[in-house]
Amino acid sequence: MHVFKFVEGKHISSRKINKSTKTMKLQLFWLALVFIAVEANPAKQGKNATIPALIVFGDSIMDTGNNNRLPTLLKCNFPPYGKDFPGGLATGRFSDGRVPSDLIAEKLGLAKSLPAFMNPNLKPQDLLKGVTFASGGTGYDPLTAKIMSVISVWDQLTYFKQYISTIKQHFGEKKAQDILDHSFFVVCSSSNDLAHTFLAQSHKYDRTSYANFLADSAVKFVRELHKLGAKKIGVFSAVPVGCVPLQRTVFGGLFTRGCVKPLNNMAKQFNARLSPALESLDKELDGVILYIDVYDTLFDMIQNPAKYGFEVADRGCCGRGSLAISYMCNSLNPFTCSNSSAYIFWDSYHPTERAYQVIVDNLLNKYLSKIY
Repeated sequence: MHVFKFVEGKHISSRKINKSTKTMKLQLFWLALVFIAVEANPAKQGKNATIPALIVFGDSIMDTGNNNRLPTLLKCNFPPYGKDFPGGLATGRFSDGRVPSDLIAEKLGLAKSLPAFMNPNLKPQDLLKGVTFASGGTGYDPLTAKIMSVISVWDQLTYFKQYISTIKQHFGEKKAQDILDHSFFVVCSSSNDLAHTFLAQSHKYDRTSYANFLADSAVKFVRELHKLGAKKIGVFSAVPVGCVPLQRTVFGGLFTRGCVKPLNNMAKQFNARLSPALESLDKELDGVILYIDVYDTLFDMIQNPAKYGFEVADRGCCGRGSLAISYMCNSLNPFTCSNSSAYIFWDSYHPTERAYQVIVDNLLNKYLSKIY
């Protein structure tokens, strides 16, 4: 016997009502699952669930304080460095604030700043989300680190071994393997080699062969890092080092202070050699090997500062901005600008935090999608 109910002038079978109710319940159930999945989506919350740590190698662009512990003149753990860092602290970062190591860590949802491995106050727990081994003034050429009395990229690999050993000791083999398998490893070097060490090596190399030597060294470094267990490795390109204020002042012409083309051409040669080599390596090795091109973005920022919201591109904020770096950039200099975010460069060699942020925001989404 059918029971009928009257709805808006129509009669509907109770069987149909029951079937419709079941369908609605099923739909609501699936909607609830989707809602839960969306709310739990780490990308939606600005976090990641797959990358446990950020491990960084390189030079001053990525150094968050390792040089503080070294007998080198290349330091910046004094004002006005760090004036825009939380608390206004001069931590040893070669900038007014944070550097790419920090900004990438934040982008990954790990932390707002990345600790320097040489920090004596680090506890084992502090290592879990990653560290930077970067040392200001270093390069792929071992001579670069020797000249500046800093940590070579090759010695940074030795410290990395210590890091993994410490993780194993305190948190077990499984955690160490998880970090090796799933962390993002970043390598950033070459500027100091190109800008400084080439002059000392010019009796052995011309500009092209030296750039090729550096690129081959970078590939060798990636191979060694992969042998130690790293699976997701991103390697930064060379930057337009001929456009940094110091190079403009010294080699860019007394009045024009233009970008130094021979230096930029060396950087381009390095990149032209490195990019296809890393692409081949990515096919050869298990994991992901990325070439991260920062040259074009930074060059465009320097050539078109207003496009990115900057006012000054050829001088640094610190001092008069043409030669001031390290101890020449100090709190006694009366010419340091008040608004560093209007400048692409903080001192005569290193970008401001805001410039770094523009670069990271412009590039990282493109590359991070390849390692998740």
